[in-house]
Amino acid sequence: MSDSETMPPAAAPEAPGSAPALPEEALEIASGYAFTGPALDLGALLWDGACLPDAQVRIPLPMLNRHGLVAGATGTGKTKTLQLIAEQLSAQGVPVFLADVKGDVSGISAPGAENDKVRGRAADVHQEWTPTGFPAEFYALGGIGHGVPVRATVTDFGPLLLSKVLQLNQTQEQSLGLIFHYADQKGLELVDLKDLRSVVTFLTSDEGKPELKNIGGLSTATAGVILRSLTAFEAQGMADFFGEPEFDTADLLRTAPDGRGVVSVLELPAVQDKPALFSTFLMWLLADLFHDLPEVGDADKPKLVFFFDEAHLLFHDASKAFLDSITQTVRLIRSKGVGVFFVTQTPKDVPADVLAQLGNRVQHALRAFTPEDQKALKATVKTFPNSPYDLEELLTGLGTGEAVVTVLSEKGAPTPVAATRLRAPESLMGPIETAALDAAVAASPLHGRYAQAVDRESAYEKLEAARGAKGPDGTTAAPGGGAPEPQRKVPKAAKEDPSVVEQVVGSGMFKSLARSLGTQIGREITRSIFGTARRKR
Repeated sequence: MSDSETMPPAAAPEAPGSAPALPEEALEIASGYAFTGPALDLGALLWDGACLPDAQVRIPLPMLNRHGLVAGATGTGKTKTLQLIAEQLSAQGVPVFLADVKGDVSGISAPGAENDKVRGRAADVHQEWTPTGFPAEFYALGGIGHGVPVRATVTDFGPLLLSKVLQLNQTQEQSLGLIFHYADQKGLELVDLKDLRSVVTFLTSDEGKPELKNIGGLSTATAGVILRSLTAFEAQGMADFFGEPEFDTADLLRTAPDGRGVVSVLELPAVQDKPALFSTFLMWLLADLFHDLPEVGDADKPKLVFFFDEAHLLFHDASKAFLDSITQTVRLIRSKGVGVFFVTQTPKDVPADVLAQLGNRVQHALRAFTPEDQKALKATVKTFPNSPYDLEELLTGLGTGEAVVTVLSEKGAPTPVAATRLRAPESLMGPIETAALDAAVAASPLHGRYAQAVDRESAYEKLEAARGAKGPDGTTAAPGGGAPEPQRKVPKAAKEDPSVVEQVVGSGMFKSLARSLGTQIGREITRSIFGTARRKR
């Protein structure tokens, strides 16, 4: 018998991903990720304790605007997963926004450092690893820290988000909404916190109270709480976050000259002890994008992917109105071409109505040391589709840089649950030097536009100017000329040590001024889902 009669025929070469040697169940999982269009490569399938590099786990690029969740216990590799996804989005021309809470994401702008761990991971998952830096822009809230300053005017921030920052209850939140409504109607521009404080003080004065009769009224006690909250807020150094020039969120949508998407990194280490502030500011950025972007439907790739780090802080102690606004924004912003990924420890940190909108999931390891941990683990398992894995056991046994993945296929259907060994980021896995960071900020084309704060004339300044307009007989001149108005006589007891604001708003002059400011500009102010102002650009 000849050799040709005894040897079996040679097997035809298989395409990557077909993995003929895979067990049947693993092969079925792998086939769920064999997409034909552009996609991001996450890593290789894990099955029965082994890494199967021929079975690649991927996310279709067009499905990135269907939102997602990156979750896992501290130290399991969430930040590196964000970096990995952000790099590949940038490479495919998609801008990315990242919040850098701990200060270790700035390395995305520099090529990575090759070492034994990186080489080993690349070999495990058949990754052609090349050290690469990506175009990045660095921002800092109010200019506190290293980055181009990001500010918002009080008017554009809106009452709902500001109530969350000030930790107001539902009644106080509604009262603040009345104050904003009044300021909008009268054209009183609330640029910074002192503008808001002056209007609140006026509306609780004897002359100001009638102004609110037609819009529900405002109790003195509630106004007092709001004023005290504002004072405490400013005392903590928060005033710098509000003012001008206001950040234009269109700057988050830029691409570099080489066509790669710019990665916008909001540096938060300097304010990480103010979680309510930075998490709410992130929501303002997202809400502003929602207001301004046109509808695009299902595009070939997202206009922007927005990673919302420390997402549990956003939902903690949030009012029903606030949660409803988040849910509606997440549901509708997909059609504007923006994908949102919430980053937190467990899915239970995200309300069910929001979680239901998140089609792509990367779940890193969970801890189960306490009864509460066990409860969270069981709740997490229930959020996944049916799977051949024992997910309770798997989620507590995953190593760093490994995760359980399920995404939306090109047809919008959930893919099979896949335990995955993730690829290594190609940029630096750690912060760049402070000097390099500062140099990048100084060289930014946006630095000149936003670096210097501007305190132009707004509500408070207008009141100060009007207060100084005295007639020859000591009366206060009416705004815009005309006959002077007699000043209101104030009892002596009330004259003792009045504040500047009280002197301004506690007068008949201010009532006339406020009424005269009901201009066309004021009437055009409209507010949307979050109560943030719609800007005309």
